[in-house]
Amino acid sequence: MSEQELRSQISEKEDEITRVEEDASKKEASAEKEIEADFDDKINDTKSKLEVGEVDLKEATENSKEWTKKMKKLTVEVASLKKKLDNLTKGKAKALNKKLDDILKEKRDKIKSYEADIRALSKKVEKLAAEAIKRQVS
Repeated sequence: MSEQELRSQISEKEDEITRVEEDASKKEASAEKEIEADFDDKINDTKSKLEVGEVDLKEATENSKEWTKKMKKLTVEVASLKKKLDNLTKGKAKALNKKLDDILKEKRDKIKSYEADIRALSKKVEKLAAEAIKRQVS
């Protein structure tokens, strides 16, 4: 291989690194939207239900003699909704972090491979350059 061909291969590998980084950036941007799409409706729905439940719970407490049965039911429902909201919120963060970690790992793996190729090609370039200098000296 000529020095120019090796330099061309290095340039191609560097272009691949750029493409991998751009692809990872796009994936990171879409990951957040994807996770939000999965969780935001559920979270908003649960928040709405929780707000309604909290208002109803307050009313039931104020009218406890008439509403004792309803108050007990709503207490359990509100606790369940709070727990569900907490779980959904934690699940969203966990899912996003996992997705971003996976993207980062994929990016690192690809870049590491390309960098190894670049190092090998650079050594070949150095060897060819050294041989060319030896030939000129001879």
